[in-house]
Amino acid sequence: MILQKATDLPHPPKRIISLVPSQTELLYDLGLEAETIGITKFCVHPSSWSKTINIDKIDQLQPDLIIANKEENVKEQIEQLALNYPVWVTDVNDLEDALEMIKDIGELTGKQTGAKTLTFSISKSFAGLEKLKTKNSKPKTAYLIWRKPYMTIGGDTFINDMLLQCGFENIFADKTRYPEVSIPQMQTVNCQSTGGCDLLLLSSEPYPFKQKHIDELRSSLPGTKIILVDGEFFSWYGSRLLQAPEYFNELINSIR
Repeated sequence: MILQKATDLPHPPKRIISLVPSQTELLYDLGLEAETIGITKFCVHPSSWSKTINIDKIDQLQPDLIIANKEENVKEQIEQLALNYPVWVTDVNDLEDALEMIKDIGELTGKQTGAKTLTFSISKSFAGLEKLKTKNSKPKTAYLIWRKPYMTIGGDTFINDMLLQCGFENIFADKTRYPEVSIPQMQTVNCQSTGGCDLLLLSSEPYPFKQKHIDELRSSLPGTKIILVDGEFFSWYGSRLLQAPEYFNELINSIR
């Protein structure tokens, strides 16, 4: 059964499986260590939890709640799991969605107080985020998540909303999801500055960009400031959001 409302679960679950890394971290921070019995190998935080859970073992674990995400999990697999287990599917595209997701999981798991405290703290932290603007406009920004081919993020993604929270303008906001892009596009698309986009952010995930990639791009984008960034702060929409504004402020100050 795919749950439609957080109140659809008759009682707080005792055996939870999380299929989403950022929400696994949220479960831990809500104090659900004992109840969380299964996670994926991609759930790397907290580091003390196992990373080797295999989804094929779900039937053996007999969960009473599975937490998935519309974007990060395969629809057909979720539908198959929902035939036997209660499944909560999140859909997070911006900060507001993320705060609502945290409240919903708090409701599902009987951790309403902790979830309320967390969302209040996150909202307060983002309210104090110092946004970066140039004299004439927001910095025109490209954010790369992959290489060979280069891939970026469209305007309908959570990462795009994090860029907006920082005061950055995504030059590929007119695209959807995670399109392929070329260096010539980064030089010209929606850019008014002579050297192409003002700012190019190279994410640490899913492709682990390094300094050598900055070096190889610099000759093609001489007028662009190129920076390595921690992708978890731009794409993880659970309790990691509590730390994100501090990281963003440091990034903004380094750009200044």
